[in-house]
Amino acid sequence: MKELVVISGKGGTGKTSIVASLAALAGSVVTADCDVDAADLHLVLAPTVRRREAFSGGKKARIDAGRCTGCGRCAELCRFDAVVVEAPGGFEGLGLDLSAACQNCHYCRRSCPARVNSEILAMAQAAGGGAGPRLAIDPIACEGCGVCAWFCPAGAIDFEPSVSGEWFVSDTRHGPMVHAALGVAQANSGKLVSVVRQEARRLAAQRGSALVLVDGSPGIGCPVIASITGADLVLIVTEPTLSGRHDLGRVADVARHFGTPAMVCVNKWDLNADLADAIERDARRRGLAVAGRVRYDRGVTGAMLRARAVVEYQTDGCAEDLRRLWANVKAALEGTPADG
Repeated sequence: MKELVVISGKGGTGKTSIVASLAALAGSVVTADCDVDAADLHLVLAPTVRRREAFSGGKKARIDAGRCTGCGRCAELCRFDAVVVEAPGGFEGLGLDLSAACQNCHYCRRSCPARVNSEILAMAQAAGGGAGPRLAIDPIACEGCGVCAWFCPAGAIDFEPSVSGEWFVSDTRHGPMVHAALGVAQANSGKLVSVVRQEARRLAAQRGSALVLVDGSPGIGCPVIASITGADLVLIVTEPTLSGRHDLGRVADVARHFGTPAMVCVNKWDLNADLADAIERDARRRGLAVAGRVRYDRGVTGAMLRARAVVEYQTDGCAEDLRRLWANVKAALEGTPADG
């Protein structure tokens, strides 16, 4: 079983469109969409979900109001200003003179650059009120460090795994697909990428599939590292722009650092033929093989509008380039000489 990961140094190079066509050309293949922060391979392959699992990438703090004494130690220690005050009776319990325009949205407390939660807490305590202020954790601001739970003198803060996304096993017209959706403002996408890849490999071994085709993330961050480590081959998709040339160098350095063999594809090369030539020269100087070029073609948009891969939508134009690209990539995976 081989694993091919398609990545790009920047977004918008056409990476996912190329992955969809490679999946169609490869036949029965296990695909994995590891661009979990902005997954969109499903828009082309139209998967039917047959299994879904919750993903927990970390923990979040939660204050148990029944055990909380309102001492405010958590607010003093929180470096992320995630502890908010919910005094009895709402804002009026703080003894503040607020206008009727206040909608209790808490935006001011979450967003104040002066980080004044401790001051709000002091005012609440000065206002009295018997049981003192009610404290709560803002789940958006909480970074899951656990300091508040460790140092709460009343043991009133639970530090529990939080669900930050989902991953799916689905059926497509080109075989099974493993993909995921990370929640809004959630972190640990690298962990979710690892889960998706692991499940795709397990599924491929179970079915006896010869290839796992991975749609990786753009850039050079944690999701990219989690996508390419241990892969048999990386196909870097770039475009003939200055940013495309620059970011190709960065992601190529990442692949080299982790010892992952890599090839280069210049997409929409005819938009700037001179720069495409320069990119290919850069790649060869780095010891990277050029897998192929793909021309600019309006048929790509037509295929996307119909939720089809380009090679399913047409046989000429850039579809010819994609078939040559796949032949060269397949030859590299099999260890045979590539064309050109």
